[in-house]
Amino acid sequence: MNTLCRLTCPMPARNAAARGPGAPVAAALMLGCWAFTGLLPGAALAQAWPAKPVRLVVPFAPGGNTDIIARVIAPRMAESLGQQVLIDNRGGAGGVIGSDVVARAAPDGYTLLMVSASHVINPAMVKKLPFDAVKDFQPISLVADVPTALIVHPSLPVRNVKELIALGRKRPDQVNYSTAGRGTVGHLSGELLNSAAKVRFVHIPYKGAGPALMDLIAGQVEFQFASLPAVIQFVRSGKVRLIAQAGVKRSSAALDVPTMEESGLPGFVVSSGFGILGPAGTPRPIVDRVHASIRAALGSADVKKVFADQGADPVGSTPEEYEAFNRSEIARWQKVAREANIAPE
Repeated sequence: MNTLCRLTCPMPARNAAARGPGAPVAAALMLGCWAFTGLLPGAALAQAWPAKPVRLVVPFAPGGNTDIIARVIAPRMAESLGQQVLIDNRGGAGGVIGSDVVARAAPDGYTLLMVSASHVINPAMVKKLPFDAVKDFQPISLVADVPTALIVHPSLPVRNVKELIALGRKRPDQVNYSTAGRGTVGHLSGELLNSAAKVRFVHIPYKGAGPALMDLIAGQVEFQFASLPAVIQFVRSGKVRLIAQAGVKRSSAALDVPTMEESGLPGFVVSSGFGILGPAGTPRPIVDRVHASIRAALGSADVKKVFADQGADPVGSTPEEYEAFNRSEIARWQKVAREANIAPE
């Protein structure tokens, strides 16, 4: 019992014989004290945290979408928290290494994790993850939703999804799509298209998004599913053609381009959810403080502008909404992998 309780509340009698006429009153006082002090730790914790800089682990190398989004919102989060939010890049194994660092960290709010779609895809693609993608993390908020873009080389004689599918049926196993590697959003998007449209496009995996995009621009492959922010500048310069986007709605960065659903494929929605997690067991008062700082960051004018320019939509979901999103996406990608006969490795 804390000092405040010792000063204001009677201690319990050691046995029944020691209880006198005033025992009921003392008991009532003691229960009231315990009720008060039961609330005190959470309130005190919320006020005291953070007492030092917060580390935001990005499980990828600098320069990618996850890193960019983290670096855009971190300074604004810091303003709300009153402490620095320091980016710690821990790349490797498709996001697994950095995520494992946070899964094993103390749940004190000082180590957080910025994730992308790999977090919900890895359970379908990695046979032995060192953590449980749901149970070992505390969801805080989905920060941004980034739609996937379907881009083709300008020489390809297609202007829309219908024409791409027709070409695939006319030339089965002859039309290639490049990706950043096996098990990425681009890979599973291509397999989802094969399944939904009953076509046979060929997957060409690369070691990273950069080489995959460069070979598309060079005409070595025909098309690609890529993150819209990563390719929007090449779309605007005419180096690639954007024929569809796979978000729920059209992105503000490409309002003239239809979604995959509008293009005739119901339910074809693929986007990268960028969110912040903590280790499982992170106290709710801390979760709420971080969530509030994320919401404040997403409301700032400069963050809104950067997101809009890049085609990223700010979200700011509650921890409960984010947990539901993660569970749903994990189940969906496991289903896609099974239907495409992609076994985890």
